[in-house]
Amino acid sequence: MTGPGPRAAWGPVEGQETSMFETGLRNPTLGIEVQGYKARYARYNAEASALLETALVNGEGRLSRDGALVVDTGQFTGRSPKDKHIVVEPSTKDDIWWDGNRALRPEDFETLKADMLEVLADRDVEVQDLVCGAVAEHAVNIRLIAGFSWHALFLRHMLRRPPRDALSDYTPDFTIINLPHFRADPARHGTRSETVVAISFEQKLVLIAGTEYSGENKKAAFTILNHLYPARGILPMHCSANHSVQDAKDTALFFGLSGTGKTTLSSDRTRKLIGDDEHGWSDEGIFNFEGGCYAKTIRLSKESEPEIWDAVHAFGTVLENVVMDEDSRSLMLDDDTITENTRAAYPLERLANVAPDSRGAEPRNIFLLTCDAFGVTPPIARLSPAEARVLFLLGFTSKVAGTERGVGAPEPTFSTCFGAPFLTRPPAVYADLFEKRLEQSGAQVWLVNTGWSGGDVETGKRMPISVTRSLLRAAMNSTLGAVRFERDRVWGVEIPCDGPAEARPYLDPYDTWRDKDAFDRAADGLRSRIMPKLSELGVTFPLSRVPQTADL
Repeated sequence: MTGPGPRAAWGPVEGQETSMFETGLRNPTLGIEVQGYKARYARYNAEASALLETALVNGEGRLSRDGALVVDTGQFTGRSPKDKHIVVEPSTKDDIWWDGNRALRPEDFETLKADMLEVLADRDVEVQDLVCGAVAEHAVNIRLIAGFSWHALFLRHMLRRPPRDALSDYTPDFTIINLPHFRADPARHGTRSETVVAISFEQKLVLIAGTEYSGENKKAAFTILNHLYPARGILPMHCSANHSVQDAKDTALFFGLSGTGKTTLSSDRTRKLIGDDEHGWSDEGIFNFEGGCYAKTIRLSKESEPEIWDAVHAFGTVLENVVMDEDSRSLMLDDDTITENTRAAYPLERLANVAPDSRGAEPRNIFLLTCDAFGVTPPIARLSPAEARVLFLLGFTSKVAGTERGVGAPEPTFSTCFGAPFLTRPPAVYADLFEKRLEQSGAQVWLVNTGWSGGDVETGKRMPISVTRSLLRAAMNSTLGAVRFERDRVWGVEIPCDGPAEARPYLDPYDTWRDKDAFDRAADGLRSRIMPKLSELGVTFPLSRVPQTADL
């Protein structure tokens, strides 16, 4: 990165002597040099327009016809969960879920840090002082030191931005250093590959290198809160959330992995969006971690998702791996030439229906979203608290191409608590908190399939979003709960016998398949994948007795 203009335009921070060249508004007593980090130039807390300008000057991206920044993340168009490491440290080693996290020796982390800081000392960097958490008493301050201006713009959109007059007192709780062009050496640094995300909870430091995918910054912040919050009695959740426009106490949560519809389904003109991806559930209710949205854009429809469409076509939005027409600079949202995982990052205020305080009451309804590639899961099912706990731990869905490296066609997978790559503690810690919150709130939990119907991933079709929306609304306005229910033949959960007119043909997945023998084979395939996972949890399958299917 180079400076945004002549060197004099940067200017030193007033009132402080430093061996670095710095500019921007910040705490004058707590620059990055005080933290032990040096750079050639450091620009603090540049706002969106300045970051956009610098990113364009430096050739980090191109401008769309609407003024969005279109960037290519290069080799990596998704997260690299296998390259994420947690340092083995005395204060945290007994709390870490090592079955789900790759360990890094302290001495390897120190070598990695020293080598990255040596490179940092000769670089121009953006520094952003940001906040995670909409409730002040639970907030965690995250400082980003970024080698790319567009990464700074991305995280500025995604996290919460302190008022300008609060920056002079800002103190980071954790710092993320991201140098995309640095390559880790597995033999020297103890990493799995040249790509690394390494977290030290004792040093309160995250090192990211070897990937330009900006989602690693956001998910590093989420991982930090996933570790800190359970000790405070707060359930950290990979979910979106909204509440009714008419009744602010009518809060709903939408759990699910990338591609299951969290962002899309929580964006509803009849409801206020609390947030689209990461939330906490405390004694006071629900609060958003973030200050922005990170929406998938592939095959985005203005008719089906007008709010997201408008945000994607707004000035300053960051668009990752979206294809543009070279002449008109119009977006080609149906083009998956680069990846299926095309993304847009934009601040929450771009949306019209946003809860102004990013908070909500305890939820009345909770939806566990799954993208079932087998096509045998019902579009909606009512869960008992015991079933909800099991399915929360199971985290069944299908990986959708592009959200992680190495994933092509959708394939069934399991991600405990709907967020295994971001959990630092054993899954039971989060499940226990989930169960406790369910008991306290009396929330109704629903299983929702946004995947395939009438066949599997090769022979069926994706569930129409209009059908899913109609079922969610029926659940939230209590009309669905008033109908008769029967047991699903695959999962053993309760499915409604009636519902909105457009949803009726989809309610029983068995009825949507022409080839009933093929349905049975697909169901057997799903069982064969689920049963070992449920065995680990100490439960049987199906979850409840299915009277009409004795051999299950």
